Amino acid sequence: MSVNQKLLDIQQELKAPKNQFNSFGNYHYRSCEDILEGLKPLLKKNKATLIITDELVLIGQRYYIKATARLIDAETGDFIETTAYAREEEQKKGMDGSQITGASSSYARKYALNGLFAIDDTNDSDVTNTGENKSNENKTSSKQQTKNTANEMKCSKCGVEITQAVKTYSEKFYGKPLCQNCQKTEKKQGQ
Repeated sequence: MSVNQKLLDIQQELKAPKNQFNSFGNYHYRSCEDILEGLKPLLKKNKATLIITDELVLIGQRYYIKATARLIDAETGDFIETTAYAREEEQKKGMDGSQITGASSSYARKYALNGLFAIDDTNDSDVTNTGENKSNENKTSSKQQTKNTANEMKCSKCGVEITQAVKTYSEKFYGKPLCQNCQKTEKKQGQ
């Protein structure tokens, strides 16, 4: 079985429920740890391993955490990987520098896992949370906002879905939402 087939099988079987709850924003979400908990038995079943790495990169004047999620076929060594970026906040109330980096790392890792394992987070708080308590009226508008946001989370060139971190990065450097492949193409054309 190829690494692509193993990835497909894992994507189809993976259950990663939103087990976490944010009482301040009144929403459920899934953490990186929730995703990993769902993945471990599937990795064993499919004879695959997962390695997630972080790298601090300076882009312009800001630091980003670049996370790479790599699925490796334990039988052949073949692999598939995705990367995702999360920007470090310069300051965040109540957090020191290491906590800010850790939070950015968690987001970047989660986005990389979402991309690799086709986990849809369009209803997650990272995309839709406005920080307000929701009345019945707000729930309706929130659903509409989610649909609009989901439409905006696509590459403007090829239409592939992208994460918020990729969208933010590409808009900053290319002026439009682009997937990582189209960013590479734009970069080559610009040289």
